[in-house]
Amino acid sequence: MERKASKNGDPEAVIEKTSTLDMNGSERHLRLEGFVHDKTHRRLKNRHIQLIGIGGTVGTALFVQIGSSLTKGGPGILDSAEMVTWIPISSPFVRFADHFVDPALGFCAGYNFFALQAALVPFEVVAFNLVLQFWTKSEFWLSIGKVILAVGVMVFTFVTMVGGNPLHDKYGFRNWDPSKVPGAPFAEYIKTGSLGRFLGFLACLIQASFTIAGPDYVAMSAGEAELPRRNMPRAFYSVFYRLTAFFVIGSLCIGIVVPYSDPDLLSALSNARPGAGSSPYVIAMEKLQIKVLPHIVNALILTAVFSAGNSYVYCASRTLLGLALEGKAPKFLTRCTAHGVPIYCVGVTLAIALSSFLQVSNNAAVVLQWFVNLVTASQLINYAIISFTYIRFYEALKAQGISRGSLPHKGSWQPFCGYYGLIGTLTMAFVGGYTVFLPGRWDVPNFLFSYAMIGIVPTLFLFWKFMHKTEWRHPKTITFLEEERKEVDHYEATYGSR
Repeated sequence: MERKASKNGDPEAVIEKTSTLDMNGSERHLRLEGFVHDKTHRRLKNRHIQLIGIGGTVGTALFVQIGSSLTKGGPGILDSAEMVTWIPISSPFVRFADHFVDPALGFCAGYNFFALQAALVPFEVVAFNLVLQFWTKSEFWLSIGKVILAVGVMVFTFVTMVGGNPLHDKYGFRNWDPSKVPGAPFAEYIKTGSLGRFLGFLACLIQASFTIAGPDYVAMSAGEAELPRRNMPRAFYSVFYRLTAFFVIGSLCIGIVVPYSDPDLLSALSNARPGAGSSPYVIAMEKLQIKVLPHIVNALILTAVFSAGNSYVYCASRTLLGLALEGKAPKFLTRCTAHGVPIYCVGVTLAIALSSFLQVSNNAAVVLQWFVNLVTASQLINYAIISFTYIRFYEALKAQGISRGSLPHKGSWQPFCGYYGLIGTLTMAFVGGYTVFLPGRWDVPNFLFSYAMIGIVPTLFLFWKFMHKTEWRHPKTITFLEEERKEVDHYEATYGSR
């Protein structure tokens, strides 16, 4: 038995040195006093990890909410991978901020990411309600999921643009032609002329910040991944490229099927038209007199919403678990079921979903935008923290003479990508709610949802730092969670003998 002294506000713990894993790699037989050890199970295969990453990102943003960006602008991260594949633990980048930078940063990073994921649950509930209302009756059937939907709407775009529609209209890139759609392909937003077109582009860039997630969802599954050092690098690359393809091609498609100035699209957004009726794809289908397909799309969007919400509950609950394991949340939250599910963390996350009832007294589209603003700022701050944590990780490896070539995964263009990510995300976090400062556009809820986390996160950092007198980690003294890495080494070494 070895007693580790409490430092920097971390709870004192007694660790049993003869820790082992069962043949399934499920239970970590470590006994800790002060907090309970991670009892999640390593049962997620490569395909499961990829679906968590895709599921948490491809939701209503790609099929419905993207229409809002089209009207404003017109049709025109892999830092964590290197750390997570070496040290695949639960709630990794939150705990890395603690161990590689400052325990206070881990504290604020954890609660920021938890708030981000927890807020996304009611966001999807509100969106689910919007989509459900598209029908006048409740009969609907579920189909094969969001990935097929994403590919399907791309195929729909190509087929119909070359004339494969009931009207035999070969519309091609008509909506990009300024002689047919005034102002195309760049819309004017708020102002006119070049400034208006730039503001339209900026509005799209801000909306894109809402959809940058993916690698962080993959990272959150590290503590439950089967053979993490083999599967995690594949999952990071696969999710990154697939999501890039979905959103780049998807953005191109919506600019093809509907003009940014389409009156039906503008009316649907301003009047909170129910559900998929706000989707550019559904509007295009109705204009082309396609009768059944809009209802099929609505059913598939429902599955997309449910899947995304499921990923958010997963990530939020695992973040809360990570905070509890580090002594930064109540200890009872570390309790897991016999199947390795942190049941109390899941319960707290689902309780926050009750905030979706905000739509009862407000226009659902307005509430949806509030959650978008909150989540976008929180997500950008989260990526800024990940980028900064990686920079400190990189400096610590260099200071201690550890070759990055010895790691399971070595990222490219580092540390340039880390600095680029840090500067870019912080800049966009401050730019996100800029419209409230323009003359005549001040709105208190929009201001609070856009900038609340920018004030809350530093406050959390200072609160924990001064209360626990935490120390800023020095690159030469940073440790790389040796006990956890040994545990993974043992698990992977015995995996093949099952």
